Amino acid sequence: MTHKDEIKAEVCLSTSDLRADLGFFGNTLRMRLDMIYPADDPTVAVYSGHGIRVRLQQGAGVNSGLRILTDDAGFADGATALTSPGGTAVEILPLNPPLELPRTEHAFVVRRLADQAPWVIGRAGMQYRDLIPNRLGGSIIASHIRIPDGGPVPDMVHFHKVGFQLIFCYRGWVDVVYEDQGPPIRLTAGDCFIQPPEIRHRVLEASDGIEVIEIGVPAEHITEIDHEMELPTPHLRPEREWQGQRFVFNEGAKAQWKPARLPGFVSRDTTIAANTKGVAGVHVLRKGQGDPVWSSHDADIHFTFVMEGTMTLEGENKEPYKLAPGDAFVTPPGMQTRYTDLTDDLELLEVTLPGVFTTT
Repeated sequence: MTHKDEIKAEVCLSTSDLRADLGFFGNTLRMRLDMIYPADDPTVAVYSGHGIRVRLQQGAGVNSGLRILTDDAGFADGATALTSPGGTAVEILPLNPPLELPRTEHAFVVRRLADQAPWVIGRAGMQYRDLIPNRLGGSIIASHIRIPDGGPVPDMVHFHKVGFQLIFCYRGWVDVVYEDQGPPIRLTAGDCFIQPPEIRHRVLEASDGIEVIEIGVPAEHITEIDHEMELPTPHLRPEREWQGQRFVFNEGAKAQWKPARLPGFVSRDTTIAANTKGVAGVHVLRKGQGDPVWSSHDADIHFTFVMEGTMTLEGENKEPYKLAPGDAFVTPPGMQTRYTDLTDDLELLEVTLPGVFTTT
């Protein structure tokens, strides 16, 4: 907002099929997409054009009406929900609300690829598979994303209002361009990006069969389109921070392997803990020397994805789980677990919040 009297407003419309409406508002009405969320299975999209802004919201019980977005705390005497004398519903919301991080609802979660979890068409036509169905109370989303047919990706310059976001390339390759990070970067299997909060970027092209693991905190966060910025930007600023976090491009081929936090494993540190100032940590684990042991941790969130090989996950008072590539699990703080029956090619992606925690 440039002055106190400038108010942004949008008309809210209920829809029973958001996916069908995207083409109608974008192609038929030629309005531009400004915002969409959640990325894995969108239920809200905001379009602008012809002098108006329209919010499409899918779901039974969604009320059409007017939303006014303002930084004026005294607007409408502080009310947030009003009804006009004629019965029109009006919401008053802050223009730039702070990001809310839900309290983690700890749980032991196992998600196996063989259980045929559904793939859902999400943002930009990409296919999403949910790796943490309960999302730990909304604190995190972990998605297995794939694009079966490679080539140019129909993406736009955009950013995410998020606390932490990781993109780890599991199969194939993908080209992405980022704000202040130079020309497009090719992410290949074993590489990862950390996308700091609100960094502008655009997915350009992908190989056939590209698969990535994407972690986002919190689970529901907004994706906004930046219609003004052109990428690549003219300046290369690798030291720039976005809300205290730096962009990271970590290449698997340059990894240095060291003893892991768990006996019987070696790991490579992607440097994400250092570059997020401890917000999150990302390691890749492989089978090492020695026998696995029972252990627990005190991390708030501890997520693991099986990339290669097989293993058995044992947990206190739980039936053992035989895990294979594409499987994922979450272990809550304080729970005793042990990884056994490790194959020589075992490779695990381990993501934790915070980045530094204690293993007992």
